[in-house]
Amino acid sequence: MSYLAKIKLCNHRDLRKYVPFLAGGQQVGWLTPERAAALKKLTSVFVASGKGVDFKPTLKTPAQRTRALNDVLLDLTTTGLFSRLRGEIYAVKNLWSARPVFQIDRGLVTNFGVRAYGVHMNGIVPKRDGLHLWIGTRAKDVKVEPGKLDNMVAGGQPAGLSLAANLVKECGEEAHMPPKLARTARCVSSLSYAFDTRDGLKVDTLFCYDLVIPATFKPKVSEEITRFQLMPIRKALRVAETTDDFKFNVNLVIVDCAIRHGLITPEQTPDFDAIVAGLHERPQPIA
Repeated sequence: MSYLAKIKLCNHRDLRKYVPFLAGGQQVGWLTPERAAALKKLTSVFVASGKGVDFKPTLKTPAQRTRALNDVLLDLTTTGLFSRLRGEIYAVKNLWSARPVFQIDRGLVTNFGVRAYGVHMNGIVPKRDGLHLWIGTRAKDVKVEPGKLDNMVAGGQPAGLSLAANLVKECGEEAHMPPKLARTARCVSSLSYAFDTRDGLKVDTLFCYDLVIPATFKPKVSEEITRFQLMPIRKALRVAETTDDFKFNVNLVIVDCAIRHGLITPEQTPDFDAIVAGLHERPQPIA
């Protein structure tokens, strides 16, 4: 195994097997042929276009598309092709700075192959022997990667909330961190990847934050994170490189952190160029 192998796992995809999904003529996602066929049957909301499947032309605004999609959610879930709803709403847009084209339940994001956004925070403790990271262990009953190692704080980005506000919320929920401390975190990078899953194409952008954690604060466990340990970053890199102990995308966040702190360098790492490129892959033609 290697850093590059972990990054390639998050970018293993074959776009030839997907049908483009559009909103107002703009591609925003990717559908399996089976899911595309199911949408085409819902003629009150979707139409076949020359490029794939689109919302009906009469659904011109984000609000109209969102309402129309919500009206047929029961029809979607009863097909057996779409995932269980999670009750958390995501905004659909190709770029973070763009305006949403509609909103969708988090449970359906991968089914539609639309881009999801999230926040991941490195809890950093500088010591004489180098940087240490607070590493969480995911609960056994979470849906994704139960029992795996995780960043100190991480979470998906719901609609209607700023990145900073979401990070403060996640810090409180997952680590019982006071808002005053959480607000001192700084956004330092963003990562993107996309890979095939049973549920569809998973397309993510993660906004990465660093927060220097004072010695007076120790994170407390929550429903989602059942253990915290303070791990030297060099040990975290060894774990990321040689095991599957970390949640799939946390490997990327830790590698990115190590690059920024000079622990993975072009001189010492033959695959450096490929590693950096792999941290920022975006399937085309999505902008």
